[in-house]
Amino acid sequence: MYEPLCPYSCRTALAYNTLNCSTTIVTDSDGHKQWATTTPDCYATDDSYLTNLAWCINQRCTEMLGWEIEKYWEEGATGDSTSHRRLDETGVSVSIHRPAPKWTYQEALNQVKEPRVMPLFPGSLINGTSVVGDEFFTLQSNTMRTFERNEVSHERYGLIVIILGVALPIAASLLRFLPVPELLRSRLYASIIDPPLFGMRHKEPYFNLGTMPTRGQALFLAYMVVINVILSAVGYHAAQPNAWWDSTHEEILTQVGNRVGVLSFANTPLVILYAGRNNVLYWITGWGQSTFILLHRWTAYICSLQAILHSIIWLQLYLDLGRHASESQLPYWYWGVIGTLAFALLLPASIIPLRQKMFEIFLASHIALTVLALVGSYLHIIYRFEHQWGYELWMYIAFAVWGFDRILRLVRMAWNGLRWAQITIIDDEYMQVDILGAKGNGHAYLYFPTLTFRVWENHPFCIAATVLAPALGENLSIKSSAASSDKDDIQSDEKTMQSTSTELRQQQTQVGLSFFLRSYSGATSFLRRHVRLPVFVEAGYLEPHDCSEYSSLICIVGGVAITTVTSLMRRYPGRAKLYWSCRSPGLVKAVEPTIRNADKHIKIGSRHDIEQVVEREADQGSGAMAVAVSGPASMLDEVRRVVLKTALTSRRPIRLIDEQYIW
Repeated sequence: MYEPLCPYSCRTALAYNTLNCSTTIVTDSDGHKQWATTTPDCYATDDSYLTNLAWCINQRCTEMLGWEIEKYWEEGATGDSTSHRRLDETGVSVSIHRPAPKWTYQEALNQVKEPRVMPLFPGSLINGTSVVGDEFFTLQSNTMRTFERNEVSHERYGLIVIILGVALPIAASLLRFLPVPELLRSRLYASIIDPPLFGMRHKEPYFNLGTMPTRGQALFLAYMVVINVILSAVGYHAAQPNAWWDSTHEEILTQVGNRVGVLSFANTPLVILYAGRNNVLYWITGWGQSTFILLHRWTAYICSLQAILHSIIWLQLYLDLGRHASESQLPYWYWGVIGTLAFALLLPASIIPLRQKMFEIFLASHIALTVLALVGSYLHIIYRFEHQWGYELWMYIAFAVWGFDRILRLVRMAWNGLRWAQITIIDDEYMQVDILGAKGNGHAYLYFPTLTFRVWENHPFCIAATVLAPALGENLSIKSSAASSDKDDIQSDEKTMQSTSTELRQQQTQVGLSFFLRSYSGATSFLRRHVRLPVFVEAGYLEPHDCSEYSSLICIVGGVAITTVTSLMRRYPGRAKLYWSCRSPGLVKAVEPTIRNADKHIKIGSRHDIEQVVEREADQGSGAMAVAVSGPASMLDEVRRVVLKTALTSRRPIRLIDEQYIW
């Protein structure tokens, strides 16, 4: 920053004085408030300034080599390339293109004909007999040295945050390759990793405001909080007397404000990375989408809190200094306010009730506020420092992460191109969407550009099938009376299911994607009005787990969440067992062709006894067993509780696989 420090200190000490070619600026009508400004051209041609600077360097910078002095002289003698202070503040002369001094360093030194003994006082006119005083030189040198040490610490700690935010998930995920006995691994997951941190609820929100993380997730969240608190509190240096601050309290408070600002910037790319659809950590770690969404939220809390603290600290400093009225009129200030307010508003604008009931509004406001926060932060830096210190690099990283995700979205969308969606109504609640010719696995985002005026809107759905038969339609739905009377398992040998399955196998199948949707009050409700619509498909996200290492696969699902396990069961090399509770006979009939390779236990209008199912399956087989679950939050928590309790006592390894997709 201030390298080399010695000649920089000479230059800074002289910058507090005026030259014969300096310009006096009057700031009020009475002429009482005035200050002088000196241009780089003035510095380059003023004899007194050049000789004073050369003499100061000659007397004080004895450890520097000649070429080092000449290099500084050429690059920095006529003005600063950087400044910690506001660019229009008194005494600051920052210019990217500075003229070379009319003399070289040696030529300027040769112009000194008599010893310099009279110390300069800040604000006085530099003449041929004055010299930078020891006390003022030391003051400037110590101030800049200490400031630079603090700035280096800020950037170093910011790098620690962002590097560990990427590296630690990768390192933690590698633990799964340790040669731990499977039964011991199963019990470690059941006791340390998968249970909720407190209580019995993980998916079901508390007070409809937030969910309880698992113990494994809580370990990483605790790291995030602790590392940010520690790095916000340590590594500060102070120098008093100080050229910029009158007390140690003001000096340290300034550094704390700067530190939390840098840490907020360092956390911003992580916030975007964790939320991205094309988060590379998905591919490397194998962690679930719900885990990264949780990390996204908590990193956003920390990032926003740091931005708010940064603004509060600097607001208080300028109020104490009596400079708030003038500073608040400057572009850097109000863009900083805009960025901070956007960060702050993101928190209440992301609460669970808003996400669930008004998802389109939540998504639009979330994107708008995020863009405003990023742009506001970037312009805050540019108007304050231009490109001096590199603070804007944090924003460039954030923009790059965001851009990478968006570009890959377009690539995935272009891969399938524009397709046509065939919509078949199953019943009053569910519908089937078939997209001929589209390809993909896992989850897909569907864009219906002609559905509403919001052509950019898209929604995630699980791919139920990748090979299509003609849609079943309403004529094959089970009569509603069967739902009220059938309270027992609908086994796979039921005559209706067999006849339907036989009929479908005889029909010609085609390549495409099939989805089963539940109608809500948003965009999905509009789909019911159409039979055929153009659609863009962005597919290939969150492919199903590889369960080939397990000797048994048990899937416990509720409602339309059946679509989250169909791919899982198709990929499983053995014969999976499905326990499905569903209210809709029509949905059961429509989905049946996609699950015909599983041992099905389906209940319509009632729920399975989860504890009985898990305990029976654990006792029946041998080898490792995977239990995949998806459905309503209350059911998910019940399955989690039962599976983990069983895993702690079972003689066979049991692993819980959570297939729920989080919005």
